[in-house]
Order: sequence, then C-alpha cells, then structure tokens
Amino acid sequence: MIGTPNNGRLRLAFSLVNGSQDLGPDSTPVSHAGSECGAIEFTREDVEALVSEKMKSKNKFNYKERCENMMEYIKRLRLCIRWFQELEGEYAFEQEKLRSALELTERRCYEMEMALKNKDEEMNLIILELRNSLASLQEQLVKEESEKKAAMDSLAKEKEARVSLERSKASLSEELDKVQAELDSANQRIESINDMYKLLQEYNSSLQIYNSKLQTDVTAAHETIKRGEKERLAAVENLHNLRGEHKSLQDQLTSSIASQDGVMKQKEALLNEVACLRMELHQIKDDRVQYQQQAQSLAVEASKYKELATNSSGLEEKCLSQGNQIQILHDQLAVAERKLQMSDTFALEKRKEFEGQKEIIKELHKCLEDAEFKLIEGEKLRKKLHNTILELKGNIRVFCRVRPQLADDSSSNHGKVFSYPTVMEYLDRSIDMTHNGQKHSFIFDKVFMPDVSQEEVFVEISQLVQSALDGYKVCIFAYGQTGSGKTYTMMGKPGQPDEKGLIPRSLEQIFQTTQALQHQGWRYEMQVSMLEIYNETIRDLLSTNRDSSRFENGVTGKQYMIKHDANGNTQVSDLTIVDVQSSREVSFLLDRAAQSRSVGRTQMNEQSSRSHFVFTMRITGVNESTEQQVQGVLNLIDLAGSERLSKSGSTGDRLKETQAINKSLSSLADVIFALAKKEDHVPFRNSKLTYLLQPCLGGDSKTLMFVNLSPEPSSASESLCSLRFAARVNACEIGTPRRQLNIRTSNSRLSYG
Repeated sequence: MIGTPNNGRLRLAFSLVNGSQDLGPDSTPVSHAGSECGAIEFTREDVEALVSEKMKSKNKFNYKERCENMMEYIKRLRLCIRWFQELEGEYAFEQEKLRSALELTERRCYEMEMALKNKDEEMNLIILELRNSLASLQEQLVKEESEKKAAMDSLAKEKEARVSLERSKASLSEELDKVQAELDSANQRIESINDMYKLLQEYNSSLQIYNSKLQTDVTAAHETIKRGEKERLAAVENLHNLRGEHKSLQDQLTSSIASQDGVMKQKEALLNEVACLRMELHQIKDDRVQYQQQAQSLAVEASKYKELATNSSGLEEKCLSQGNQIQILHDQLAVAERKLQMSDTFALEKRKEFEGQKEIIKELHKCLEDAEFKLIEGEKLRKKLHNTILELKGNIRVFCRVRPQLADDSSSNHGKVFSYPTVMEYLDRSIDMTHNGQKHSFIFDKVFMPDVSQEEVFVEISQLVQSALDGYKVCIFAYGQTGSGKTYTMMGKPGQPDEKGLIPRSLEQIFQTTQALQHQGWRYEMQVSMLEIYNETIRDLLSTNRDSSRFENGVTGKQYMIKHDANGNTQVSDLTIVDVQSSREVSFLLDRAAQSRSVGRTQMNEQSSRSHFVFTMRITGVNESTEQQVQGVLNLIDLAGSERLSKSGSTGDRLKETQAINKSLSSLADVIFALAKKEDHVPFRNSKLTYLLQPCLGGDSKTLMFVNLSPEPSSASESLCSLRFAARVNACEIGTPRRQLNIRTSNSRLSYG
C-alpha cells in the first residue's frame, strides 16, 4: 500500500526522486492540513505501480468484489492527483522566489556598474593631475637652469671688473700725487661694486631657497603617486567583490538549471502517467465490452431463468456506475494534459530566464575585463611616471632578486631568512631579513621573490633596454655573492628557451624593435664586443687569436688600454668589435665568449665565475626621412661573486683570483660611497672595473643594478652586506641621463660610454 513502510524503512518521497531540493533540518515542511492525502508522499515506484496495477479477483463473476477493488483504485488515483496539485503549488512558490532573486541580482549589477564608472572617472582625474604636475616640474627645472646660467654670467663679468679695477688701482698708485681727486672717485666706484657683489650673494641665497622649494614640490609629486596607488588598490578590491558577485550568480544559475531538470523530469513523469491512463482507459473499454457481452448472456439466461431477473437489474446498475467512472477518468486525463501544457510553458520561461542570466554574466565579464585593462594601463602609467622621476633625480635604480632553493641547498626554508611585507604601499618593493635575531628592512625599486620567472624579470627592464635604441647610454649589472644566481639572471640556462637570461632577451627585443621601426624610416647598425676582467687584466673574449686571450707566464699577449674622451665615451684599445645583423649572430658570439670565460670550482659553487664579464652593444640609428641620428650604448655586466676565503677554501690560483675579485668589488664600494657622500674626488682609477664603468657610475647614463641573494641561512651575513651595499647604491645621484642626437663620427670604434 502507498505510504506504508517498506522492509522497515520509509520510501523516498517523489520530490526527492525528481531531483527537487531537500528540506533542511531547520526549514518549515510543506503543510498538508485540510488535504485528504495528509502526510502521504508518493515515490516513482508507487506511481508506476499504481498506473500499471491490474484488477485481481478470485472469481471473475464476483462483480461486487471487483467493484470494491475498482473504488479503492479510484480513491488512490484521487490521492495521487491531489498530491501532484500540491507539488505544483510548491513549484509556483519556488518560481516566484527565483524571480525575486533575479531582480535583486540585476539591481546589484547596476549598482556595481555605476561604482565602476565613478572609480574610472576618479582614476582619469588623478592621472590628469599627475601629468600636469610633471609638466610644471619640468618647466620649473628649465627656468632654474636658465637662472643659474644668468648668475654664472654675472659672476664672470664681476671677476673681469675686479681685474680691471686692480689694474687701474696700480696705475693710480704711481700717479697718486698728481691725481688725488681721481683716486677718490675710484674708491667710490669700488664701494658701488662691493654693494653689487653683496646683492649678487643675496640673489644666490634666494636661488638656493628656490631650489629647496623645488625639492618639496618633488616630494608632493611622490605623495600624489602614492594616492594614485591607493586608488588602484581600491579598484583591485572592487574587482575582487565583482568576482564574488559573479560566483554567486553562477550558484544561482546552477540552482535554476537543477530546478529546470526537475521540471523536465516532472514533465516526463506526467507523460508516462497520461500514457498509463490511456492504456487503463482502453482496458476499461475492453472490460465494458466484455461486461456488455456478459450482460447479453445474462439477459439470455434471465429469459431462461426468471429467478435471476433481480440479479440482472443489479448488474445493469453496476454497468452504469462503471460508465460514470470512465467519464471521470476522461476528465482526469484532460486535466493531466492541461498540466502537461503548463509544465511546457514553465520550462520555456525557465529557459528564457537562463538565457537572460547568461547575458548578464557576459556583461559582467566584459566589465571585469575592462576594469582589469584599465588597472593594467594605470599600472603602466605609474611605472612610467616613477621612472621619469628617478631619471630627473639621477639615482641608480636597484632591483633585488632572491634565488629559489636548490637541490644541493640545506633543507631549511628561505622564509626563515627573508620575508616580504604585504603592505600595499611597499608591495613588491620591500624585503625584510632576519639575522642573529634582528630584523632588517630594505626598500628598493623592485623586489623579485624566488618563484618569479625570467620573463617577468625582463618585463620590468624592457623599457630600460628600449632607451638604448632611443639614444641613451644604458648599463645593467648584477652584483652579489658567489652562488646567488647572477649568471643565471644575466645569461640563463643554455638550451632552455623558457629560462633565457636578460642578455639574450634584450637582444631579441632590440632586433625585433629595429625591424618594426623600418617602416618609419629608421635604419640601425649594431656593433658588439665582449671582454672579461680577470685578475685586474682585460681579456678579449672575441679575439680570433686565442693565444692573445690566454695567459703566458702570467702575462697576456696584448695590453688593452682604457681611454675616456671629452664626450664621456670610453674606448678599449685593440678590442675586437663585430658588426651584427641578427640575434642569432649575437647568440653565437655569446656561446663563443662563454667557452673562453674563466670559470672555476670552489666549495661554495661548482661553476663559479672567476672574472667580471662585460657585454657591450653600440647602436647607431639614422632616420632617412627626418635625417635624425641617435647613438646609444647598452652595457650588460655579470660581476664575479664576492666570497670569503674561509668558506670558499681557495688555494693557489683560486686564492689569487678571489683576492683580485674582492679587491675590485671593494674598489666599487669605495666609488659608490664617494658618490653617495658627493666627495670631490671619486677613486675610479683604483681598479680596472671601476675605471671601465666610470661613465655608467658618474656620467649621464641610465644605470640599473641587480642585487642577487642566496636564501641559505649560512649565507645570511653575506646577504646582509649585499643588501646594505645595494641601499647605498640606490641613494647615489649620478646626474640626469642625456640623449645623444645628431652625432657623426668618422671613427667607428666601440664606446662603453
């Protein structure tokens, strides 16, 4: 029987079989008060059994028993139909609930769009203010330079006036007795000139005050950039909120799809029920024919047996009642067909709602993509403004990179030594180091964590490499202890394209850009040279005569001399210079130089670079349409690693190499400290390395330093020294970079300038 336990367990409700949502433990169950079905629930098996049930009786001529069975069957059908009506009401309530949720989602989407538009307008206003402030700063800088030039001219005139006064005073002393009156007038002129000198001194002090005011303006520009960064972070948080709303919309779509599947299953069940009811109707019609045949046979028997007349009249009444029941079943079949049509229309409405929600999600995706694009553009503009301010200040830019743990390293985690603050103001720009229980914090222009790829590192310096094509002198060098990843940063791993270093990627960008600029009328010529400084001696790595680049009894075959000219360019005598046309040619030269470079094994590094490697490319560009010429220089330097003799275990030749490396790096530190203190004398000549890099450290070039760090706790003291040195380098001011235009030289010798 329906609603009775089956083997000690209740059957699943028909709503659960159709996939509708279960009622939670705290939810209010559907009320069955006032309904005849009460708390009875139908399962799919119950409905199928009810539809396919056949009349059974011990005696087919016992019409009373068969009529009672038929009445019981009709009563169960009525209970099932009423249960379906209640289920339909629940679906209508769920549909109204989904419509209200959809309206709420549409309102939220509209509010988000308005908020995004407001943030976009605010970002545009901030960018406009930054551009205006930058233009005003540039105008003030030009005005200050013109005023300084006028002051220098006035001082020169004053000196000339003093010389003429001294001469006149000497002549007047010889004729003192004759021209006493003229002497008094000369004294008055001297006093007036002294007053003019005082006025000039006061004017000079006012210029100094104006210079300090410009410094405060630069500080204000920094603060506006910080405010722009905060606005960008607020936009990022709004994007995260949009992603959360997008996820909630997806959950609602999933629930609507599930409800649609339930409606489709209900539709299939109703179709099956209609088919079963039709089969039952045919069966009842057949039974009626049989009953009519039986009634005819009974009428024949009634004529024969008069005592059965009363029984035949009762049978006729039963046949009439069965005819009425058949009419009722016809009506129920029509109602079921109408319900089927309603379920079809409900499914179509759900599908339309589903398509509408899809369109809303597409629009949200577009808004999200637009916001991310604007965020990326704002970040690019911030980097451009930051680089412009650094160029105006003339500071050496410093990037910090921590190499990942290697298989040969100790199992300790690098997070115990280095940590990276998540404060938005210094995100990706600060690094904290813990050494001997003390925490040391440093801030640089960029900090790369160990999981950063070579491509991400190159993206940060790509604009600096582009400056070499624009006519600037560019210098990028890697500094750090041995085994910290300097050579990997600059050269990468051979044979693995995804891990190419800065030098191969820079060359690819340069040649790709030169090809793209050909349609604008630009033609470029490139010259390449490679050398190493080994034990304070220059070696040519591209020399065709291998003997000239090798040591013979401690002395090289050629003595290379470093020369600086008045324009700030540097030349190395007798150095091999190769004209190149493609990045493939330069890669071949790099492989050739790598085979000639001095590499040795120490206790700290199996393949330690024992020399400073200097790669130089001179770029000369001519625009045939505008007759404009540019000349840029790109210096990429892989310095040898600093190391302690107690850790490296160097002896013999390795000991001499270590001493020479540490001496040249110490000279580099002395130069940096002298530049930081703005001393009059900078010891560039203390080593070949600093003398070669003199235009990069003290000239008008764009200079970038990579400080590489090892995550091993045993190297913490060396890492701390490297970070402190990098902080000193970042504070040095070397002058504003100057673009080299309209330079024509008959000598094609390569310059390191």
